[in-house]
Amino acid sequence: MSELIRWFERRRETKALSTIQRHLALTTGIVEDLEKAIQATIDSDEKEMRKCVERVANSEKEADGLRRKVMDEVSRGELSPVGREDLMHLVKRVDMVADWSRESTRILGALPMEHVPKTIQNESMHMVKSVKECAISLQKCVNKIITNPDEALQAADAVEREEEKVDDIHEKARKLLGKEDLPRAGVAVLISQLFEAMEMIADSCEDACDQVRVIMVRK
Repeated sequence: MSELIRWFERRRETKALSTIQRHLALTTGIVEDLEKAIQATIDSDEKEMRKCVERVANSEKEADGLRRKVMDEVSRGELSPVGREDLMHLVKRVDMVADWSRESTRILGALPMEHVPKTIQNESMHMVKSVKECAISLQKCVNKIITNPDEALQAADAVEREEEKVDDIHEKARKLLGKEDLPRAGVAVLISQLFEAMEMIADSCEDACDQVRVIMVRK
């Protein structure tokens, strides 16, 4: 068993672990708000879309603050340099999920969705729903190393399966973009960037669960 897992077991009620779990929950909420923002854009509900985007922006800033707080708390703790590094890498990779969600909303704000064909709108919703499931699975995975380490690797496998689904959806979306006659080149660029940013959210989830595996197997 790794030093970090032993530390988790001894210190489940510490401020650092509580902050990590808050960071996870906040990150998952950010992805959920991204889904709502895309749906509102498709529904031409600009007011709702702006509300969702604002929540994402505010939550992403809060997530950055929690990440820094974890770093500070861990740096002053009893973990070895390797244990601190493992935990910091995990938190930074989870934070990238929030960062790419924020980038997705920036692109969404510039995208005239009314000029995007319905087939591609539908695929964007399909993709963001799968991305959300990836983030939810990541939250469960990281919580497992704190609450039930024996199940953490299985939870990491679930994240990877969700990420593969996102890759498949992205591949289909690219094919649709190649077939559709989009009225403006800028629209094609922006929708392509949105799909890329959402794929990066899922990739960041996978990177974080890879770090979970590192923590679990390190002796």
